[in-house]
Amino acid sequence: MVTQKQLIANRENAKKSTGPKDTSLTRLNAVTHGILSEEVLLKGEKKKELEELGSRLRQELAPQGELEILLMDRIVSNIWRLKRALKVESALMSYQYDEGLNDKWNNKTGDERYAYKCMLVGSDDEVVQRYETTIERQIYRALHELIRLQAARKGEKPPAPIAVDVDVNSE
Repeated sequence: MVTQKQLIANRENAKKSTGPKDTSLTRLNAVTHGILSEEVLLKGEKKKELEELGSRLRQELAPQGELEILLMDRIVSNIWRLKRALKVESALMSYQYDEGLNDKWNNKTGDERYAYKCMLVGSDDEVVQRYETTIERQIYRALHELIRLQAARKGEKPPAPIAVDVDVNSE
């Protein structure tokens, strides 16, 4: 049970704690690696490269209308994120290889086979590969939906959806 004195003290303390004054400083606090970041472009990445990727894909896929442009933007941002994930995977594997090559704890210094094993069996690899799979799935889903919309707009029969429910029960 809270006493009247504690209640008054809590209210006074709450007046002092107003949270961040400038949310632009805290909006990216949850970003740890950036692979699935809401921000498409992270520090150190080149805006021009992202714009060129978008330009090439827009020219190739020629979206028309708001919904097609929205799907196109989704495809561009996910391809950018996939490229980032591939860079992360490459850097991680290089790091694990170097660590394995210089492993003094297990007396494996200079052992290339051990270094390759460390590179391929690292626990972080699975996480990065799951991200890659998720991002690839999002790319294909958006691309397939864009193709369906474009076919419908042209009066053609849209292709069937990719996802198909299959029941394998023998009952």
